[in-house]
Amino acid sequence: MTTEDMKKYTEELIAAPMCCKELREAANGWLASIGTEGQRAKAFAFIAELSEDVNGIDDAIGFYSSPMAAEYFGEEKAKTMLGEALEAKKNGVAYCTCAACTAGGKILDAKEFLF
Repeated sequence: MTTEDMKKYTEELIAAPMCCKELREAANGWLASIGTEGQRAKAFAFIAELSEDVNGIDDAIGFYSSPMAAEYFGEEKAKTMLGEALEAKKNGVAYCTCAACTAGGKILDAKEFLF
């Protein structure tokens, strides 16, 4: 893993439709700080926001099986997403399978490369 890899995953995270505003701001802050004296502080802020916003696979399964997911995505889409999450868990995936959590999970797993 390299800083370039982390930049790529961060850009994927920012582009993901389900990435929240706060996480997007922390990600952009880290990107803008690369190579500056402020990079370390921005990395810690980014990690804190990732830790708060990236969902584990069990959280995703809980949400996708809830009435709120059916209301938000529609019943069929929620069922599909639940099936994907269950299959992902079976295959050892640790994070929610949406694009934001997938990219965010890659960053969290290699967070030492943010510094």
